[in-house]
Amino acid sequence: MNKNSPPQFFNIKMEIKGVFNMIDKNKMVKVINKFNGTVGYDVPEMGVHRNFYPKESKEISFEELERLSFVPGGDVILRNYLEIVDEDAIMALFNEKPEPEYHYSENDIKQLLTTGTLDQFLDCLDFAPDVIKDMIKDLAVELPLNDMAKRQAIQDKLGFDVTKAIEIKNTKYDGETEEAIETRTSGRRAVPIKTDNATAAPSGRRYKPITKNE
Repeated sequence: MNKNSPPQFFNIKMEIKGVFNMIDKNKMVKVINKFNGTVGYDVPEMGVHRNFYPKESKEISFEELERLSFVPGGDVILRNYLEIVDEDAIMALFNEKPEPEYHYSENDIKQLLTTGTLDQFLDCLDFAPDVIKDMIKDLAVELPLNDMAKRQAIQDKLGFDVTKAIEIKNTKYDGETEEAIETRTSGRRAVPIKTDNATAAPSGRRYKPITKNE
């Protein structure tokens, strides 16, 4: 290399900058909310306030995404919760190619959980954006994930106990209250009627009997 030549990283930066400059600011880019909740942001310079509902996709101008990337927290939203479905726009905004996990779908994660190798799974836990990690936790309970090595990897890297979450899920029916769970698991047939002066039931009885003096 000629000693007067710019370093390699400079050439890469210039190349990326070239991509950035070549993108029409009015170009519409597909953006998907992969988060299991609403994602919202403001771009004050453009007077924009936008909400994405779960799984919702929108066509957003590149200029809006560019300006969002400079808003505090905007880069985190773009990298971790919203998926930009345009490789040139991603290169321009992130200054790098995203990891493959950035584009993972729910079906990809299910495949990874059920048939993927442990090394593939560990790479995903290391390189995936936060929204993919959240999906991994949810799907590990929903499927459920039977691979104990992968369960342990989730606990080690994400601090989430899949086994415990599955146990809780299996002891709770849809719409069931915590009080109802306690009743069912205690052997009772129903939640007892409560009174302000209720006392502990005598041994052998299901509930304190009503007497004539009460």
